[in-house]
Amino acid sequence: MSTESPIAIDALIIDALDDLKAVDVRAIDVRQRTSLADTMIIASGTSSRHVKALADHVQEKLREHHVRPIGVEGERDGEWVLVDLGAAIVHIMLPATRAFYDLERLWGPSNPSA
Repeated sequence: MSTESPIAIDALIIDALDDLKAVDVRAIDVRQRTSLADTMIIASGTSSRHVKALADHVQEKLREHHVRPIGVEGERDGEWVLVDLGAAIVHIMLPATRAFYDLERLWGPSNPSA
């Protein structure tokens, strides 16, 4: 069990993504929209190998702080890897996948239906 606050976990995730040069990292506060998480962090990788490496590095960096993921999906294909950390959900995608699903528009603050 972690004693890290949600804000500290977000910072660790963003630092881990920055370490391996993730592209266009965005953090969205989703507390008013869902009880599943406080923050959704979205980033792009430049290739499926990069997406997988980013997801692995996020998990590794958080394990150093005794934070373990609840679940990880999509590691085999590497087109979109989701790392569920409870307070934060991390989506790491290829740019085409990210553009297609457009999670920022769906979950962002300007979406009136969210």
